[in-house]
Amino acid sequence: MHTPFETELAQLLIQTLDLEDISPADIAPEAPLFGFGEPDSLGLDSIDALEIALALGKTYGVQLKADDENNKETFRCLRSLAAYVSAQRA
Repeated sequence: MHTPFETELAQLLIQTLDLEDISPADIAPEAPLFGFGEPDSLGLDSIDALEIALALGKTYGVQLKADDENNKETFRCLRSLAAYVSAQRA
């Protein structure tokens, strides 16, 4: 079950990455965003991560640095990304 902000963030991912045929409900909060071949993964790659980072900056004023050692956890799933953005906005 998505929180309202997770649904909003899922919609931003869909729009940013032109994920046709996917709705926010299709992105499970704990499913991996990256990793081809992993069950339930969206199969995103590093270029997608850059596009997401730019969209988050533009939409929420949140800056993600490429050399941040926490990026792997931040981008692990929709829920971790939503938690990061929420914490940075507070």
